Amino acid sequence: MEAALFGYQVEKEKIDAKIRELQVQLKGKKAPAAAVAKPAKAGGKREMSEEARERIAAAQKKRWAEFHKRKAAAQSGD
Repeated sequence: MEAALFGYQVEKEKIDAKIRELQVQLKGKKAPAAAVAKPAKAGGKREMSEEARERIAAAQKKRWAEFHKRKAAAQSGD
């Protein structure tokens, strides 16, 4: 629930910034830098374990192998 709330707050800040930008444009003035500045991002980059990276890489290789197998079968079947 907290993650959803955080996501909605970030979206609200983006929408508020766009609204301010449009209001300034309607008045015929250039937007002040502070009004258009992107909101500071809370939190940091997600870190992934080595095992998770290996699982993802293996799954991607499996998908690509299946793709190439089907592509070769389709070409030889022409």
